[in-house]
Amino acid sequence: AHTPPDDLLHADPDNLYGAALAAFATAQQREPGTAKVRVYNPDREAHGYHSAHTVVEIVNDDMPFLVDSVTAELANSAGQLHLIVHPIVRVQRDKVGNLTDLAPAPRSADTAGGETVAAESANVDAGLQRESVMHIEVTEQPADRLDAIRAGVANVLADVRAAVRDWKPMKAELEAVIQRLESEPPDLDATELQTGIEFLKWLADDNFTFLGYREYSFEGHGRDAVARIDAESSKGILADPAVRVFEGLRDLGALPPEVQTFLQQPQLLHVTKANRRATVHRRVHMDTIAVKRFDKAGSVLGEQLFVGLFTSGAYSRSPRDIPLLARKVERVMARSGLRPDSHDGKTLLHILENYPRDELFQIADEDLYDIAMGILHLQERQRVALFMRRDPFERFVSCMVYVPRDRFSTTLGLRLQDILAKAFNGEVSAFYTNLTEAVLARVHIIVRTTPGDIPDVDKQALERRLADAARSWRDHLRDALVEDRGEQAGLAATRRFGDAFPASYQETFTPHTAVYDLARVERAIETGDLALNLYRPIE
Repeated sequence: AHTPPDDLLHADPDNLYGAALAAFATAQQREPGTAKVRVYNPDREAHGYHSAHTVVEIVNDDMPFLVDSVTAELANSAGQLHLIVHPIVRVQRDKVGNLTDLAPAPRSADTAGGETVAAESANVDAGLQRESVMHIEVTEQPADRLDAIRAGVANVLADVRAAVRDWKPMKAELEAVIQRLESEPPDLDATELQTGIEFLKWLADDNFTFLGYREYSFEGHGRDAVARIDAESSKGILADPAVRVFEGLRDLGALPPEVQTFLQQPQLLHVTKANRRATVHRRVHMDTIAVKRFDKAGSVLGEQLFVGLFTSGAYSRSPRDIPLLARKVERVMARSGLRPDSHDGKTLLHILENYPRDELFQIADEDLYDIAMGILHLQERQRVALFMRRDPFERFVSCMVYVPRDRFSTTLGLRLQDILAKAFNGEVSAFYTNLTEAVLARVHIIVRTTPGDIPDVDKQALERRLADAARSWRDHLRDALVEDRGEQAGLAATRRFGDAFPASYQETFTPHTAVYDLARVERAIETGDLALNLYRPIE
């Protein structure tokens, strides 16, 4: 009933009828508390109808995040999605899960009818439970892939169920942390403690989607140090002790010394990205908030780890409205010594306001100040610039590359990724492009690295390589003409002939060869005499 008409307009009515009957048959029986998943290639003889696509049918208890989680998994494992039908129905089942009654879900009170419909819905729902029925068509898959796709969808649905089931207990854990910090504050800087408490309260105010919770205890010293998981406290997707958030965190003794030092610092909160991508809601690297626990002497005993996703408000609001970020912005502005109402002060504040939000949560004050001031000094200069930040756990390097907007292209973006991945002996895990009315485009590239195996990189040399990659054949021609004729004459020749060379010429000849040819071109234009160059390739 609620499927966009255009999605059904060209479908054969018999096939739609067959698909509806197939979904109805799948919903006839379902074990309580479990998801039913079926993946098949419809065939007239076997299923009574035909589809050019692979069909995924799902029957599950109605709960948040189902559609976006399942479609993200299918887009990742099966390619293009061609049709999504996902009604919510009210059902009645017997003790073994057989369907005994079925009705469409009532309209919600906030969309049609207000309190009267809400009351009617409550009466109609008596004895019935809400279920989600999905019929999704994806690009046709070979028969030997169907079981793997079904297993992937089933795993995602299990994660959704775990996260939704434990949402309230996980939030209660956060509220207990806040209460403990207020009633038994650790011996930390008062401002840092207050900022941390305000940030945790902000998270609890529906600004964080809780997916998992886990407690670690740090035991041993040096190479014998380990992080033990308290299995009884684990919740959500982390209820399974085998699920890892950070690779190598359990074996602390094997971590690089600087990483071990970082873990033992008397710092209340640490916000970073998990190694794992979320299977619930959005398929991105999950956000983690670690709250350290201290003994009376101030030594770190362990940490309480909340895993999930910041809600859209964390990305759309000004950082000055978010505790923790507001203090970072204040400290950077104060350290800069710039008046907030001055030109440079306003520009710096704009840079901080538009800084990649995930980076702003994770970055230390020192790094933020250095990078923000570097961007301020760059301003509208049309040149390539690189700003880097290494993850304290050495799992990735965050690289922001500023490129003149008119030079940026998909091809250049891939070239920049390749250069950075090779420089840090890693691979690109994420790539974001920010194009605005400014003369510079910002390319944010995350390179996944191996802890303890990140090469020492010469930033200036790497920046020059990126700049060279961003230069076009025309740019090199301009340099060659300026070198040959001087700046004024060289730039004039570039304006006249810079776009005169076809792609086939640029692929075959160097800009210095073009300088030689241009001299003959100009002579031919002036005299009318044909100019011809017979040459032998150097190789």
